[in-house]
Amino acid sequence: MELFSQSLIVFGLAIVELWLAIPTGFIMGLHPVAVAIASITGAVLAAFIVVLAGERLRTWLAQQRYGRFLLDWQQGRAKIIWAKYGVVGLGLLAPLLTGAPIGALVGVTFGIPRRRLVLWMTIGVVLWGAGLTLAGVLGLIVFEGITG
Repeated sequence: MELFSQSLIVFGLAIVELWLAIPTGFIMGLHPVAVAIASITGAVLAAFIVVLAGERLRTWLAQQRYGRFLLDWQQGRAKIIWAKYGVVGLGLLAPLLTGAPIGALVGVTFGIPRRRLVLWMTIGVVLWGAGLTLAGVLGLIVFEGITG
């Protein structure tokens, strides 16, 4: 039962932030495979929920105080970055830089088709989730080697 509850905690944290979930899993003593699976699944689910909410979420945000921010975002620097890197760049960079849900929200505001957005966000989350988990494992190996 302890494995399930710890994995559920990592999953829940990954819905919010991948960078928070992976170290927490290691701190709790979860096996790296469990950390990777729970964190990747949580982050992908968060992105999927945001993409699924899509237009309703975009309309709601526009009606809130965030509407001006979204307009500035679309017309400012983000537009330049978007023109250069597109959905592939967003999908690969957002899980690392902003988190999967925020990256999905940016994709929704730019009107990216759902399937392409989910595909590239999933690829980005899997790559960064696996990479960060591997980095954590290697970091623990080095730390144990130093401390004996």
